[in-house]
Amino acid sequence: MSKKPPDMAWVEELQPELTAYCYRMLGCVFDAEDAVQDTMLRAWKGWDSFRNESSPKTWIYRIATNVCLDKVRGSKRRVIPIDFSEPVSTVRVPTETLPLTDWIWPVPDNMIDPVDVTIRKDTIRLAFIAALQTLPPRQRAVLILQDVYRWSASHTARVLETSIASVNSALQRARRTLNRANLKSEALNDVDAEVNQGLIDRYVDAFERSDIDALIELFHEDGSISMPPFVMWISGRANLAAFYELTRSHCAGSRLLPTRVNGIVALAQYARGQSNEQLAPWGIHVPEIRDNRINHVHTFIHPAIYSRLGLPTKLDITI
Repeated sequence: MSKKPPDMAWVEELQPELTAYCYRMLGCVFDAEDAVQDTMLRAWKGWDSFRNESSPKTWIYRIATNVCLDKVRGSKRRVIPIDFSEPVSTVRVPTETLPLTDWIWPVPDNMIDPVDVTIRKDTIRLAFIAALQTLPPRQRAVLILQDVYRWSASHTARVLETSIASVNSALQRARRTLNRANLKSEALNDVDAEVNQGLIDRYVDAFERSDIDALIELFHEDGSISMPPFVMWISGRANLAAFYELTRSHCAGSRLLPTRVNGIVALAQYARGQSNEQLAPWGIHVPEIRDNRINHVHTFIHPAIYSRLGLPTKLDITI
């Protein structure tokens, strides 16, 4: 006789934690959402296979890990623009894009475990997510479970259905790979521990007023911006000024609303579109701040992120 499927509410309670885990594994909030839903479905359908040989949480993580391994098998590594190419030498309007599946996308704070936003926030930062994607998938899982979640080697081995020796070996290889990765985004790990709200307020004010001089003053001399899915990224104050001037007409009249992704403050830009009465979602600005100046701004141009953040789909234009 098969077991009666249980009340799966305890699995649903793990959803924010599983979302953060799958996001680290996959580098994309949309893939993480799909992976968590697939995990819960497999858990429901596969309850008969759970014979109490491990804890329910271990069993769920085993399913989630297998789902993620299936998703990344044969796929390209997701990146952020500064790890994909060199900054442009000549500023121009960006045209070249890569498929959405090639890029790392941010995860809203409201979708993940609050512990990840507070205690483990360094391991949800975009630079760390980019570094994780350099690892082979099973090594990635081992490093996340042991170095992020602090699980024991024996616990991790049960999740991956392998030996403790194999887990320890995979962890050592993963750490060596991260140390050798030499990604440009590693520089974004050196960020201020606390948000300078005054700096964020000045950024919003300068951007909304299209005051390019005031905006550029907020950046380091070697500050930069990127705009996935566009490949192009820009570095240096002079180039930034040229780019903001080039795109002034597009951004004029925009509004920035505060939000949070990857454990840090972000700003949702609404820009003028075809309507003369409403502003439409354009991109999520994620400022990386070092020594009270902006080091880099990721602008993620993917309107689907807005719904995950609980943001409005349009704003009325106010005169």
